[in-house]
Amino acid sequence: MKNLLLMSHYYESAKEFSKLASINNQNQNQNSHVIVTGGGPGIMEAANRGAFEANCKSIGLNISLPNEQIPNAFITPGLCFKFNYFALRKIHFVMRSAAAIFFPGGFGTLDELFELLTLRQTGMKNKIPIILFGKEYWKKLINFEYLADIGLISDKHLSLFKYADTPSEAWEIIKSN
Repeated sequence: MKNLLLMSHYYESAKEFSKLASINNQNQNQNSHVIVTGGGPGIMEAANRGAFEANCKSIGLNISLPNEQIPNAFITPGLCFKFNYFALRKIHFVMRSAAAIFFPGGFGTLDELFELLTLRQTGMKNKIPIILFGKEYWKKLINFEYLADIGLISDKHLSLFKYADTPSEAWEIIKSN
């Protein structure tokens, strides 16, 4: 639990990023993009909450799990969708996404990240910004450079993603693409 408390600042960052992205994409003149999360607690809740606090819409793609992940209270009513299978849920995450920002997470986050990187690497998904939020976390967790150094991925695949350490930095990466 102590280590999770050290990670709690990511909640505020996710909320702030979501507010920033939502305000810049949902207004009287446009309603082009909305935040989409897994709809659960933690970072997912923070992102839905940021949109909610900005009076903007957000979507939750929730999933039935043995320990029952219940949808968070900040998903826009009518925009919470429940899935029974991870594969179908990931398809819906990826097929309409204009950008993807990955905050520190566990196996589910890694599964979604590697799915998207593989789709981009193979050209099965159009080019979109993929952002790993919290460079120190991601650098400790995955040594992408090592994968390139030993030839398991190409050096050019290291450009499939970028790191960001602040919500504004992440938003600038998205805006510049």
